[in-house]
Amino acid sequence: MPFGARLDTDGTALFRLWAPAAQRVDLVRIGGPQAGDHAMQPLAGGWFELAAEHADANARYAFRVDGGAAVPDPASRCNPDDVHGPSALTDPLAFDWSDDAWRGRPWHEAVIYELHVGCFTPEGTFSAAIGRLDDLVALGVTAIELMPVADFPGRRGWGYDGVLLFAPDASYGIPDAFKQLVSAAHARGLMVLLDVVYNHFGPDGNYLHAYARAFFNSEVPTPWGAAINFDGEHSRTVRDFFIHNALYWVEEFHLDGLRIDAVHAMRDRSALHFADELALELRNGPGRKRAVHLILENHDNDAARLVRDAAGLASGADAQWNDDLHHALHVLASGETDGYYIDFAATPLQQFGRALAEGFAYQGEASVYAGGRPRGTPSAHLPPLAFVNSLQTHDQVGNRAFGDRIAQQAAAAGRDDALRALAACVLLAPSPPMLFMGEEYAAATPFQYFCDFDGELAQAVRNGRRAEFGRFARFADPAVRSRIPDPNAESTFLNSKLDWPQCQRAPQARMLALYTELLHCRQRELMPWLAEARSGRWELPAAGTLRVTWPLAAGRRWHLLAQLADHDGSATLAASLPGRIVYRSHAAGAVLPAWSVQVAVEAA
Repeated sequence: MPFGARLDTDGTALFRLWAPAAQRVDLVRIGGPQAGDHAMQPLAGGWFELAAEHADANARYAFRVDGGAAVPDPASRCNPDDVHGPSALTDPLAFDWSDDAWRGRPWHEAVIYELHVGCFTPEGTFSAAIGRLDDLVALGVTAIELMPVADFPGRRGWGYDGVLLFAPDASYGIPDAFKQLVSAAHARGLMVLLDVVYNHFGPDGNYLHAYARAFFNSEVPTPWGAAINFDGEHSRTVRDFFIHNALYWVEEFHLDGLRIDAVHAMRDRSALHFADELALELRNGPGRKRAVHLILENHDNDAARLVRDAAGLASGADAQWNDDLHHALHVLASGETDGYYIDFAATPLQQFGRALAEGFAYQGEASVYAGGRPRGTPSAHLPPLAFVNSLQTHDQVGNRAFGDRIAQQAAAAGRDDALRALAACVLLAPSPPMLFMGEEYAAATPFQYFCDFDGELAQAVRNGRRAEFGRFARFADPAVRSRIPDPNAESTFLNSKLDWPQCQRAPQARMLALYTELLHCRQRELMPWLAEARSGRWELPAAGTLRVTWPLAAGRRWHLLAQLADHDGSATLAASLPGRIVYRSHAAGAVLPAWSVQVAVEAA
């Protein structure tokens, strides 16, 4: 890796820093006989380098730029004292891996469980998460997706304000503890995916502006400051920084793939978009020896990022989070039409059906929320494996004022049956489903937005969070807005931790039983034929009735018939599915009951 520090077996270490705006850089060694500042050699292209003797794992170091304050290594593999403290040397080869035979799992087997390490268990650590992996396997999960773990300021945060992208946050454990989690997951047949953020750095602890202003394009503002420089002068080094970060997680931590946050926020006019270059590097690198997957978040609904080759295999990203499906589902389950849900207020069932069958609901249609501008591109030519479907994600829960989950929203609207039916549609559709931690048992605990900033920044985040909701009618009263949890309060974080004993109680246990039944049905009946699944055909044959058919491998066809309304459906459709019924939410009868789902597989 060209960035950061490399510890060699002979007791030496090579330190490198890209600081094109600096005149002088010193390596600051902390502790031991070599303590003090050591001038680094300037090289071409803005690089500084120094080979140092008597280097040991865990030794602390920093960089002093032009005689100023010492700053951590932007490619630090370990930063024990948070983002402003010195970095620590690590030996990436010291961990004793036990997964030598692991080659990953094919994408069509993906059933993803998104989790936040700090809230997944009471302890909130990598090590503690291992104790819950068997529960996920029993549920039918095949992959865990961790929200970002790159070092962020403070003791708690979502991870999207990371500034040291190579260092697992110390609040979760040392780097080897993360590797232990990955190794334990692989031993249970679980893939491990990681959410990474390459469109911005956090507002606290990012020192790159001081000595590497070329990392940013000051002419392009974003909600997080100047945009990342993906296409201007010096952009080759910037792109390499993020590409090596992706390779680092996949190679040194044996991860099975990455989820790239907010691709739509990457300003890149290059001939080869950064997201596409990253996909190629992963496939041509570690992906040659084992399955490595790439998932995107992209509000632009750009099907070009998901292109398949002649054999139907992904040549770009494997899949994209399908927010369109979530939004249509959310309107059906809760009745809410505020904010971006307004785009799904008029025809949510049609849009849900289209998203299940074809991927995007918006494939170039005008968006009311976007002021009438067209949104999205055609996606019906893509297979269902190109889309990750979910009933909720960290975004859709945590970005609500009080972090309430869809189970609470459906209950408040008197639509518990609707939620159960929609869950069956998502978990038994060919697209890889993703659960947000606790969803499987309708967790009553919220997931709120939390961080750990200080001073003026903390006040700005607190005020900004509450002002953001002032646009909504139900938060017009300042007294109501004042009850929105303070993101910086430790209680906001603690309230967001899962309460695992809930899953054994009557209401939650019922939902857990349903999710387990649905995912086991998926594994048994659908998963073996998913590799060659193609986009489906959908129709609304009667009021409130959705029917979707997908072609699968070996000439099989997968049929879903659902009555997604408060009234019963047509008697003529009640027994109209061809093939063998593999799931029925209600007893067979003369009509389709309200909020009912039937699924059948038809052999060739």
